[in-house]
Amino acid sequence: MSTNGMRRAATGVIGLAVAGTLTLTGCKNGNEEAGPAQSSAPAGQPSTPEGYGSAQPSAPASPSTGGSDASGGAAGGAAGAQAKPGQTFKIGETATVPFSYGNTKGGTIALTVTAVEQGQPADLASLNLGDKVKGMIPYYVRYSVKNVGTVDLSFAAVGHMKGLLPDGSEAQGVSVLGKFEKCKDDALPKGFTNGQTQTGCAIALAPSAQTKVVGAEYWGDPYNSLNNGKGLFWK
Repeated sequence: MSTNGMRRAATGVIGLAVAGTLTLTGCKNGNEEAGPAQSSAPAGQPSTPEGYGSAQPSAPASPSTGGSDASGGAAGGAAGAQAKPGQTFKIGETATVPFSYGNTKGGTIALTVTAVEQGQPADLASLNLGDKVKGMIPYYVRYSVKNVGTVDLSFAAVGHMKGLLPDGSEAQGVSVLGKFEKCKDDALPKGFTNGQTQTGCAIALAPSAQTKVVGAEYWGDPYNSLNNGKGLFWK
């Protein structure tokens, strides 16, 4: 989709995500500035999901037991120590994570989920998702990224953050084409070198007002099914 076409788009579509859950995609039609170009989806993540435009929401898959079981890893971790797959943190605690993006290799970031905030159903109106999100409640998983390595991470995208429901299963996500002021998720800026910090946000949908999004999971490499299937968890 070209930049102009993306701005004109006024429909929401739904696609199949890698983790086995359905992820909604909302298209904005505003006049926001376009961000830096993003690289193609990593290996194992289809850039054009199967069933695109025809699938219906289903119950999200449960995460690996490493994230929901207290024995899956010690909470928190020493500063500078690389987080272990399946490790669980309290919201506000920081995980030190190896990070690569496209041709940028060997980076290290300090990743912190700072809050999981409840939004309002009306927040989603501008994404034109219609009945696909009827009855659902948006939550905003807010996190910060700090470059604690020696590699310049200019224009890299962190992402790979999703919400968790009380039973440990993952909440349905929304991928926004364009900007969504309630939950900005921009690429890292130019000059993102050691010591630089930026905030990010991921949209997670609770299936009803009676169910809350209570935590988050980071499933970027190497914390995903391409490796050992265990993410990093914040609760």
